[in-house]
Amino acid sequence: MDAILFYAFAAIAVLAAVVVIAQRNPIYSAFALVVTLCSLAVIFGLLGSPFIAALQVIVYAGAIMVLFLFVLMLLNVRREEEHPEARGGRTLAGIGLALVTLLVLQAGSVLVRSERSPSLEFDASTTRMAEVLFSPHFLYAFEATSILILAALVGAVVLAKKEL
Repeated sequence: MDAILFYAFAAIAVLAAVVVIAQRNPIYSAFALVVTLCSLAVIFGLLGSPFIAALQVIVYAGAIMVLFLFVLMLLNVRREEEHPEARGGRTLAGIGLALVTLLVLQAGSVLVRSERSPSLEFDASTTRMAEVLFSPHFLYAFEATSILILAALVGAVVLAKKEL
């Protein structure tokens, strides 16, 4: 049963990700990204990592997507206009980039499988994740990310500010 649910939610995640890319309306694209992120949360839960699944929903599908939608609605972004002459080139470039990405991921997967030692087991328990996230090793990365998000928010407000 777990395998069936895994493949079903994996298919939903892939289809929603395709909608994110193919959709011309940015609001619909953002909502499709929420579906993708929630599907990934279910997959993490099925793989035995409820903490990462909860983080996926709370942080990404919750906070980050609310920020994206806030900026999209604040800037009043309209539907993208289609240019017929540029469409074919972008489609070919997108397909090529997807194939290169799949090849790189497959090659990386083969290398990781061949170099894996028995002592490097994946541990996604809540205790281990807390130890890693709250260690001094990630302190500066966390602070830099918060400053970057704050700068993006200030930039969005400046762009959306209308002169009176």
